[in-house]
Amino acid sequence: MANNEEAETQNNREIQVAGVVGAGTMGNGIAQVLARAGLRVKLCEVEQRFLDRGLETIRRNLDREVSKSRLNTAEAAETLGRVYGTLNRLELAECDIVIEAATEKFEVKREIFRELSGITPEHAILASNTSSISITRLASQTNRPDRVIGMHFFNPVPVMKLVEVIRGLSTSQATYDLVSGLAVRAGKTPVEVNDAPGFVSNRILMPLLNEAMFAVMEGVATAEAVDEIFKLGMAHPMGPLTLADFIGLDVCLDIMRVLQEGLGDPKYRPCPLLIRMVDAGWLGRKSGRGFYQY
Repeated sequence: MANNEEAETQNNREIQVAGVVGAGTMGNGIAQVLARAGLRVKLCEVEQRFLDRGLETIRRNLDREVSKSRLNTAEAAETLGRVYGTLNRLELAECDIVIEAATEKFEVKREIFRELSGITPEHAILASNTSSISITRLASQTNRPDRVIGMHFFNPVPVMKLVEVIRGLSTSQATYDLVSGLAVRAGKTPVEVNDAPGFVSNRILMPLLNEAMFAVMEGVATAEAVDEIFKLGMAHPMGPLTLADFIGLDVCLDIMRVLQEGLGDPKYRPCPLLIRMVDAGWLGRKSGRGFYQY
């Protein structure tokens, strides 16, 4: 009976204040769409320069929306005014949900979830924007595994409609319903997925990108040729190697390693060329060089 009452209370509690940990490409995009949906958002970073960069990106994105007549000036100002930047995670104590959007490393996310578990109120949902790491494993680091869930947005967040909503082993129905509803409020389409390495999107996408890298490494074709084949023959908006550069080759490598470890199948072995490029610091667009130069 108590569990039913708790679920009903949680379902009736509207999410009004959201925290986002990490102001990088994904984090600032998530903060923007939540603020646009009317939530107050606390955007948290570890260094002022990263926070400033994230807030400036939101400002530029909103200015672009105004220039395209998708927002008026007042709406843009109101949206930006709902985003509050902080370097102090203790300020996330009033949040109804906190979405972690840190680097794709379990050790980093584990530390964040452990800290958030002690900071946030009991009713707060702890979500991860992880693209591959186990939600169940993250939930085990907290005092509320039933209120831990995956909320995997896609880049660029203000544009892409999909959110993979990932259930951990203990995720409650009330938590799923609230998070799915939040995605809809933010103008997104939630798709339910169960916890597994890479979930659906990256379990299918990353081996494709990895195989494209093998084709280049083995001299089957150039990066340009591989991409052209996919654009013209498969109607992809961008080729797999351009996409890998856009995602970040380090992120691609991290996900391939999660797939390899989690599924134990040699078909998920990262391409040696990918490993060498990451070792060289050729990470794609963000470093100025990957399969292409920027």
